[in-house]
Amino acid sequence: MDSLTQIYKARVAGGTLRADPAQEAILPLFDRLQSELAAAPVSKRGLLSLIGGRKKPDPIKGLYIWGGVGRGKSMLMDLFHEHSPVPSRRVHFHAFMQEVQTQIFEARKKGIADTIVPVVDKVAEDVRLLCFDEMQITDIADAMIVGRLFEGLFARGVTVVTTSNRVPDDLYKNGLNRQLFLPFIDIIKDKLEVHHLHSPVDYRQGRLTGTPVYFSPINDDTRTTIDEIWTDLTGGASEGLTIKVKGRDVKLPKFHNGIARATFWDLCGQMYGPADYLAIADAVKLLIIEDIPRLGRGNFNEVKRFVTLIDALYEAKVRVVASAVDEPESLYIEGAGVFEFERTASRLREMQDKDWATEKVV
Repeated sequence: MDSLTQIYKARVAGGTLRADPAQEAILPLFDRLQSELAAAPVSKRGLLSLIGGRKKPDPIKGLYIWGGVGRGKSMLMDLFHEHSPVPSRRVHFHAFMQEVQTQIFEARKKGIADTIVPVVDKVAEDVRLLCFDEMQITDIADAMIVGRLFEGLFARGVTVVTTSNRVPDDLYKNGLNRQLFLPFIDIIKDKLEVHHLHSPVDYRQGRLTGTPVYFSPINDDTRTTIDEIWTDLTGGASEGLTIKVKGRDVKLPKFHNGIARATFWDLCGQMYGPADYLAIADAVKLLIIEDIPRLGRGNFNEVKRFVTLIDALYEAKVRVVASAVDEPESLYIEGAGVFEFERTASRLREMQDKDWATEKVV
């Protein structure tokens, strides 16, 4: 079995990857993990047997890779997942936690006292390696269960590799009842090797350099170009993302590695508010907004939502690619809030600049 270092070097030699010293520095950590997973014995014991006093499987220390957007964290993790020597799963962290919440709800309906146990058992039966993209905690419900969940996974011998834009100490920063979440940070530091991927190059940004990011009018050429941008940034992969916000589901129909794609009506035709758009801005690093229509007096609610959405994306320095029926200044020219919309149009103009958001610090 080739090591990840060998696989990486082969792709560099073949021209599909560009050598990056910061990425190369982390490859020995993946090689170590690959070798340990391949050599480790398989344990079939359930969590309840472990609680009952039987010997726990020897844990294999995973990886927590954090750093700025577009530095190659997800690419390296995906490469590792593709060549995993053990059964593995790669999933966005938000999506995984949604699955967990659903399974806990079902366990509660069945009258199971400790609802974490069946969730952990199900995961451990299926995989020995979990690869999470974009670990971040924004929902208090997740914050309150994630510590016990991961304790159970580690006790069952599941190894975790995760990427994040935040150092562990900044997870759930300023969150409600954060003191109850702090033990989870200690678990992360104990069970995962934390590495800062500090590359000066933002590869996603480079892909958009010199490329228009606002397209009007909407036609076949526009749609083709948007499709090409999506494919270039994601490889054509797509899984939806559901974000829990105060008990509500905020849905992005297409999502991969921090890149999301949705129509104007997906985002602004729903009963979303500021908290929902802040959650989207926190979860997404680049958002493609398609089919922005010309708006009028009959669309006041949609206009308000669009203004709030663009404000949230602007403040969070989220890169935006958009298709619209007209230029920003002509999208909403009559009706309540026209004056306020001028700021939105101005921000949409500013966000088209090739250097906009390049200074983002995460």
